[in-house]
Amino acid sequence: MDGRWRDVGVLAGALFAVNVLARLIIRFGFDGDDTAADRVSLAMFAVIGLILAVVAFRWARRRPLADWAADMALVVLVAMALTVLVGPLLIAHNPFAGGAATFFAQIWLYLLAAGAGVVVGYLVLTALGRDYRSQQLKRYAEVKAAKPRRVVRR
Repeated sequence: MDGRWRDVGVLAGALFAVNVLARLIIRFGFDGDDTAADRVSLAMFAVIGLILAVVAFRWARRRPLADWAADMALVVLVAMALTVLVGPLLIAHNPFAGGAATFFAQIWLYLLAAGAGVVVGYLVLTALGRDYRSQQLKRYAEVKAAKPRRVVRR
């Protein structure tokens, strides 16, 4: 159980670190250039989606969907809360300075990128037949095929 919570914390921290890095790049490299800032934000969301796709791919091989999906949802919610509420404070901005529309747009974009990453990672794994459930069914079929038929005597 300790390793499970450690994995959740490390992943949430990594996703938050990606956001902080993107904010620092925008702040020091492209301050005032909205087009470049939008591109860096888009790249940040793509990296977050890619990280979550890889993690979903790895977790879905080892554990049933019900086990890792709850952990993934917790990771996304914690990382999103840190990104939306704490991230702007690190670069001396108010999280609500852009208004409600900007605040909720950040939330929806984060959820979209995270959801797309998780779904893509899981669907690729399932398409390859390497997910936990497919492996269980494969082992079941092998066991049933390996047993000799019982001869019925009359």
